[in-house]
Amino acid sequence: MHAPYVRYHFDDPDMDFTFGSVVLGSTVNHGCEIGEAFYTASQIKDGDAASWQEQWIKMARRVEARGEKSLAAGHTVSARDQLLRAADYYRFGLMAMLPDDPRLVPTAAKSRAAMKKAGKLFEPPLEYFEIPFEGTVLPGYYRKAENDSTPRKTLLMLGGGETFAEDLVFYSMPQAHARGYNFATLDLPGQGLLPLEGKPFRPEMYQAVQKAVDYVLSRQEVDPARLAVFGISGGGGFAPQAAQHDPRIKAVVMNACVVDAHPLFASMTPVVTATPEKVKTFTPFHRNTVKIIAWRWGLDTDNVPGLVEANRGFRFDPAKVTVPALSLVGQGEYQGEETRRQQKLCLDGLPNAIKGLVVTPLDEGASNHCVMENRSLVGQVAFDWLDDVFQK
Repeated sequence: MHAPYVRYHFDDPDMDFTFGSVVLGSTVNHGCEIGEAFYTASQIKDGDAASWQEQWIKMARRVEARGEKSLAAGHTVSARDQLLRAADYYRFGLMAMLPDDPRLVPTAAKSRAAMKKAGKLFEPPLEYFEIPFEGTVLPGYYRKAENDSTPRKTLLMLGGGETFAEDLVFYSMPQAHARGYNFATLDLPGQGLLPLEGKPFRPEMYQAVQKAVDYVLSRQEVDPARLAVFGISGGGGFAPQAAQHDPRIKAVVMNACVVDAHPLFASMTPVVTATPEKVKTFTPFHRNTVKIIAWRWGLDTDNVPGLVEANRGFRFDPAKVTVPALSLVGQGEYQGEETRRQQKLCLDGLPNAIKGLVVTPLDEGASNHCVMENRSLVGQVAFDWLDDVFQK
C-alpha cells in the first residue's frame, strides 16, 4: 500500500513514499519547506531509520529556535509559520521509531507543544482539546471557520494505522478553513501514543468517534445538519462505521473505502509473509515501520502476520450507511485487486443515491496511498462534493 508511483529521492521504497507523500505532501499546508526537506534528505542514510530520525529532529530544533525567536520579538506570523513546521518535523522524526525508544514520548511531546503554540497564533485559533475516554483522553484539535457563533458546516477528520492528530491538521485543515468549514481532528485508539496507555486499535472504532461527535456538536458554531466525517487509510473504514452507528453524521468521505480490513490485510503478501526471519532482511526503516503497525494493533512487534487475524471485525455494512458517501482513491492504489473489490462492494451497497467513486490520476501526481502527495486535489474533490451535498 505504501508503494510510491514516482521516485522522489530515496532508493528504499518505504522511505521514499514517506518522503514524497508525508513530507513533501505537507508543503501545500505549511508543514514543510522544500529547501529544508531536501537538505535534511541529503543528510539521511538511505533506508536507515536512526539516520532519518536524527536528521529530522535536528531540523525541527533549528526551525523551532527560529520560531521562538520570532515569538519573543512579537512577530506572530513568522513565529506561527516556523512553529508549524517544527511540529511537523518533530513528527517526521517519529517515523519508524519503535515504541520502546526513549525518544518517542519526548519527541511526540515536542511536536504537540509546537503545534499548540502555533495554534494560538491563528485567527481564529487552532484549539487543542482532550476528550475523556476509558480512563485516559483522546487528544485533538479544533478550529472555527470564523470567529463568531454562527452555525456552520463542519468536518471531522479521522486518520488510519500510523496517524497522529497533527498529521491530519496538515492533511486538510487549511483546505477546510478556506471553504468555510469548522475543522476537528483527534487521536483515536491505536493512534498517536494511545497504545502506550493500553489503547490499541479495536473493531468498534465508532465508539471513540461518537465521543468526538459529542464534542463537536457541543459547540454552538457547529450546524448539526452539516456535519461530515472524512477518514483516510484505515479511517476509510472507521468513518463509515461511525456513520452506520451515529445518525448525527450527515455525510462521509473515504480515502479510500475499507468495507472489511480483514481480507484487505490478508491480500497484502508482504504482511502475510513477514516472519521474524523475513523482517530481519528489511531495511531498518521498513522493518521498524511494519513492527510499529503490529504494535498499534496490540500485537507483539515480531508478529506482523498476526495483523491479518487482528483485523477481523474491522468492518462496516454499506447497506446501513444511509447518508451521502464518497470514496476517492489514488490510481496507483486502485490497481490493487482487493482495493478495487472493496470500492465496488461499498458503492454497490450504499443505499443513498448521492454516492460516488473518484480515482485520482497518476498523471496529476495523485496516485499514492491516501493521495497525500496532492492534498490540493483531494481538497478540490472532497470539498466540492461536500459543498454540493450541503448546498454550499
